[in-house]
Amino acid sequence: MQQKNVTLKINNIPVTVPEGTTILEAARKAHVEIPTLCYLKDVSCVGSCRMCVVEATGARGLVAACVYPVADGMEVRTNTEKCRQSRKMTLELILSKHKKKCLSCERNHNCELQKLSLGYSVDEDRFKGEDFVLPIDTSTPYVVRDNDKCINCMRCVAACQKQHVNAIGPIGRGFHVHVGSAFDMPLSESVCVGCGQCIVACPVGALSERSSIEEVWNAISDPAKKVVFFTAPSVRATIGEAFDLPVGTNAEGKMVAAIRRLGPDAVFNMDVTADLTIMEEASELINRIKTGKPMPMFTSCCPGWIKFVEQKYPEMIPHLSTCKSPQQMFGALLKSYWCEKNNIDPKNLFVVSVIPCTAKKYECTREEMVEDVDVALTTRELARMIKTAGIKFTELPDEAFDNPFATATGGGAIFGATGGVMEAALRTAAHMMDGGFDVIDFPAVRGTEPIKEATYLVAGNTVRVAVASGLANAETIINQIKSGEKQYDFIEIMACPGGCVNGGGQPTLSDSVRNTTELKEARAKALYSCDTANKLRRSADSPVMDVIYDDYFGFPNSHKAHEILHTTYKENKRI
Repeated sequence: MQQKNVTLKINNIPVTVPEGTTILEAARKAHVEIPTLCYLKDVSCVGSCRMCVVEATGARGLVAACVYPVADGMEVRTNTEKCRQSRKMTLELILSKHKKKCLSCERNHNCELQKLSLGYSVDEDRFKGEDFVLPIDTSTPYVVRDNDKCINCMRCVAACQKQHVNAIGPIGRGFHVHVGSAFDMPLSESVCVGCGQCIVACPVGALSERSSIEEVWNAISDPAKKVVFFTAPSVRATIGEAFDLPVGTNAEGKMVAAIRRLGPDAVFNMDVTADLTIMEEASELINRIKTGKPMPMFTSCCPGWIKFVEQKYPEMIPHLSTCKSPQQMFGALLKSYWCEKNNIDPKNLFVVSVIPCTAKKYECTREEMVEDVDVALTTRELARMIKTAGIKFTELPDEAFDNPFATATGGGAIFGATGGVMEAALRTAAHMMDGGFDVIDFPAVRGTEPIKEATYLVAGNTVRVAVASGLANAETIINQIKSGEKQYDFIEIMACPGGCVNGGGQPTLSDSVRNTTELKEARAKALYSCDTANKLRRSADSPVMDVIYDDYFGFPNSHKAHEILHTTYKENKRI
């Protein structure tokens, strides 16, 4: 049945949109941006903050544009005196209980509340609210919550609910309502998995990553320390956004140049250990296919996903690949192989990963791998360091990673997009099983759909695969497997919707960008462009892999490889 269209006017501009469209959505067709706070595309749409109020014919009083549907012949006014005064009053009431520490806030100059307050010429002290001081939660190694900066928009709660984690929610009523974990327990004692989707959803500075910047500066300044950085695949596709480059810009060369100017001893490419992960993971998959147990095998690159399994589905732990993530593999490789080759005492090596993910900060602290990586910096933290150092990012020349960990394959680059790990693994695993299998592109597992499935025939074996991003979709797959509804051999899971390109440590963009741009698609496109431009697209074809295995590990899944590149997981039940 064909959807009916309706025509209306927004600020006297005729607009035709499908029936059921909201005023907010229709306004964009007229190139009118209506201010919002609680609304965030794909995350939250509840109409509670009242910043998007407009006047519309047929409506009684002001209506919330984010939830109010259009009607044929409707006339909408978005900037009347009544609208502006209502928004100004809303902002002044919010500010009455907001900790106004803008100069030292993580979101200074990048805060939705700050931007709107300036635009509406608010008096930030018009209303004197009751002092309402809540403790800052610094209990986890990855996120800090300062509820005195919270505006109760509940976007963080919506993001957590969308992930089916439900670690936080509103507590109390009326003036005393605030966001926290059950019984006001510290976040570290909750079911939080560290994905950081709450941070990128927050429009103000109430949530931020636990900063490791000073620790890194101190290491760089220490003459006794040899400091090395390595960057995750997706960071090249997002770091430019922090310097006003278009979304989806591949800024790899400038990123390397900027890090080098911070003063470390080397800048390496984490795509190398993405390739190494594939070598180990593909070999593990083939072994499981041959033995039949335990199947299906899940990828283990994402620490948020791992923590989710350990807490909620411990019975699935035997199905997790034992491979460490590329981050932890790189740290372990540097502190073993690289230190031995260069006569460096591992105690004097300070390893810094740059990652799109807050859960990676937690991963560094896991007791099974605590010595691998010293510090994990988010993309946001790296951008802050570059700005503080006075480095003019956009004016830098493109520079290359340092050897011997510079060259990687296209398979390593696409790790940052949902489906990328699966495709990279299929390229190598299929070739390992059947040397004549030369298919490189597996389009069925690409794209940002929540769940993707495909079946391939390789060397007489039917290999059934699935890809899911977002923990709600991971939960769907787990339940389908447990019920017998679905049967798979290999499954890729990423905690963040869209994969690492949409990780909780990525640059914080304005609502006007997030609500109108397909971020996941644009960022992923940059990674797939890296893949197609690379002459080496299969991890097994990497000359760096040849050197690492010939010099050190012998072969994938060898005893030495298991000692250094693999790990274990354990049940971690939470209430």
